[in-house]
Amino acid sequence: MGCGKPELLIWVLSILYLAWFSSGFNPVDNYRIACGSSANASVGSLVFIADDLASNFLSTPQDILAKAPLKSISSSEYSSLYQTARVFTGSSKYTFSISQIGRHWIRLYFYPFVYNSYNMSEATFAVSTQDHVLLNDFSVKNSFVSKEFSLNVTSNNLVITFTPFNNSIAFLNAIEVVSLPDGLITDDATTVNPSGRFLGLLPVALETVWRVNMGGPKVTFDNDTLWRTWIPDHSFLLQQSSVVDYSNTAAVNYVQGGATVDIAPVSVYGTATGMNSSGNPDVNFNVTWEFNVDPGFQYLVRFHFCDIVSTSLNQLYFDVYIDSWIVVKDLDLSTYLVNVLAAAYYMDFVTVLAVSNKLHVSIGPSTLPGAYPNAILNGLEIMKMNNSMGSLSAAASVMIPSDSSSKKNVGVMVGIGIGAFIAVIFAVLLFLLCRRRRKLALQGHTKTWVPLSITGGNSHSVGSKYSNGTTISAVSNLGYRIPFLAVQEATNNFDESWVIGIGGFGKVYKGVLNEDTKVAVKRGNPRSQQGLAEFQTEIEMLSQFRHRHLVSLIGYCDEKNEMILIYEYMENGTLKSHLYGSGLPSMSWKQRLEICIGSARGLHYLHTGYAKAVIHRDVKSANILLDENLMAKVADFGLSKTGPEIDQTHVSTAVKGSFGYLDPEYFRRQQLTEKSDVYSFGVVLFEVLCARPVIDPSLPREMVNLAEWAMKWQKKGQLEQIIDSTLAGKIRPDSLRKFGETAEKCLADYGVDRPSMGDVLWNLEYALQLQEAVIDVEPEENSTNMIGELSPQVNNFGNDTPSVSATQFEAGPVDDLSGVSMSRVFSQLVKSEGR
Repeated sequence: MGCGKPELLIWVLSILYLAWFSSGFNPVDNYRIACGSSANASVGSLVFIADDLASNFLSTPQDILAKAPLKSISSSEYSSLYQTARVFTGSSKYTFSISQIGRHWIRLYFYPFVYNSYNMSEATFAVSTQDHVLLNDFSVKNSFVSKEFSLNVTSNNLVITFTPFNNSIAFLNAIEVVSLPDGLITDDATTVNPSGRFLGLLPVALETVWRVNMGGPKVTFDNDTLWRTWIPDHSFLLQQSSVVDYSNTAAVNYVQGGATVDIAPVSVYGTATGMNSSGNPDVNFNVTWEFNVDPGFQYLVRFHFCDIVSTSLNQLYFDVYIDSWIVVKDLDLSTYLVNVLAAAYYMDFVTVLAVSNKLHVSIGPSTLPGAYPNAILNGLEIMKMNNSMGSLSAAASVMIPSDSSSKKNVGVMVGIGIGAFIAVIFAVLLFLLCRRRRKLALQGHTKTWVPLSITGGNSHSVGSKYSNGTTISAVSNLGYRIPFLAVQEATNNFDESWVIGIGGFGKVYKGVLNEDTKVAVKRGNPRSQQGLAEFQTEIEMLSQFRHRHLVSLIGYCDEKNEMILIYEYMENGTLKSHLYGSGLPSMSWKQRLEICIGSARGLHYLHTGYAKAVIHRDVKSANILLDENLMAKVADFGLSKTGPEIDQTHVSTAVKGSFGYLDPEYFRRQQLTEKSDVYSFGVVLFEVLCARPVIDPSLPREMVNLAEWAMKWQKKGQLEQIIDSTLAGKIRPDSLRKFGETAEKCLADYGVDRPSMGDVLWNLEYALQLQEAVIDVEPEENSTNMIGELSPQVNNFGNDTPSVSATQFEAGPVDDLSGVSMSRVFSQLVKSEGR
């Protein structure tokens, strides 16, 4: 078929245009390694260097360079990479020096084969960075697999760790680490349901799930400035007969304010899939694509639009959908970019948490009067966002387990839903049964347990000495009221020799109920500034919570003008008392990490366990209590507040808390969020590391405030200079680095820059992994701490990460649910700082 001169000129110009743009971006960081290969491997214009040239990047127990047996490997543009591989028999790390802070690609290539005794098809392993789990419980069965991740790298090096599972191996055929343009992923997007603004994409790790060219052929990496591959869309269409393909690359305009060639190449914006209206102005249907996704994650969905169909402005109007939600109504592409026809444009949307293994994207006709029924889409990218645990792996997700079969995923989800429902019902019944047994047992004793008297049907009047007639809601707390005589007997009539601590609320006494249950009895001081409101809050909060890492309320007493709270007893007192000032033996680094992890679990549960977050507001080492096994529980909920409504970002409230731990943003703006707890917990982390008071006026000026002092050393990268002297030489550098980075992030000036408690928890568990991966420190560290038992094991990183789902009770013994057997547990042991 011949080609006229105008057509030939357009074709030549298009090729030159594409060639010029496809070589436009020059990455600062550019690592490509052909793993296991003794020579460089070329993939189009890309060169992957030989393995021995990159050996200084790798730390591995054994050098195993594998070569595929002599057989034909399916032809593909990457086939030269699949001829060789690295085999890892133990935890192995690639460490890349990063020259440009910001977002980077990480691309991993896998093709299993048998080499000597190593069958890569049977390999099961995890891949992680300092901050994220990329793959977990991962395996490849006789196929080519490439994985692409996009991470915001904030340190001077990027460490990628391969961890074999269950005496298995890990393997890798090739790896890329390449820096990306700053504007590729911006910080904001539009939420799907409800529609609004999503902020905070910059620190999010992303995995490319699908990258699709609508209406056109496959676009290979050599035709993309960022070396991406775009696959055709027709296999994803639910009804292929309903579409028509368009192609007009010469019409594409990259204009200021729109997409750039780095966002997507002209070969994507120059093709489109549209409605096949067949000239009928009355047709009404949607064009829908269906994509497989992992449930339990949110997704960043990027639409690429370019009106290469219309001959003039304002001809094309259509609607855009994600699943059942309309995300853009009556879209007119020509009005988005200063009335330029065929301007390249993209839109980013963040989905709700996926509950299905299918995601649907649709376009359809507008209902505007006179609008011709047509709709187009030029390209689409679907990127998985890391969950609250920093993971991109469904296998590591605490929400919904992964399964490679989409049908099995649905079955697993249904099974988990039914199982969780039954478990909750069983837990509630068990709780009620045990509580009734406790009440019956006490009725048989000399003490008399009476129901709470009700005034006006719904409230109980507290004595005027404290409340001036104010009433507190007690309907939900009937089973917690303990008579004053019983409290007197339990504390030997408040014997001063039984005092175990003094706090802002009053004195704390050791007590014994039923001659075998140890309790801590906190008796309100009438002169204390902490009065009825905090007494009421403590009862309301603790009567709702049952969690392994939150202190349990046994009961309260409001007779004879008293305000008394009775808790489970904590044998080892406060975390603070074990760090300094009491002469107690120093704790090992592993014990300290386990205590931090347990505390983080408790706070994470507070923040996520109910429809609205519960903000503790007084997180400090004196409010972290330890049982006989040094298991940590968060205590003292007198200052707690429920979090903001769904349509709000904060709670406006008077500033309360403890000096040295107080969130400066909360202090300045009097706007409380969960991130205020995160800040306070960051101070606790440095307190744990340095074993000194958070405010010490006796020290030189620059050292008075622990958070400020520690942050200076952390930013200099010399945190080891100020750690507790008893830990010197006993903390592995990687573990200290991760711990310091976590504390530093918690202490960010603005709450929006701080991690969630779920993210903090994940990082602390990772710090523990780093500590235990290489060293077995000190024979005395045979911790029986429950936290240690729940932590993921070194040889199975991330696979056994405990559920920290807010909707579940976390594990355990009956007494965690019933509040009956309280042989270990609570007390505010030492006088805490002023609030």
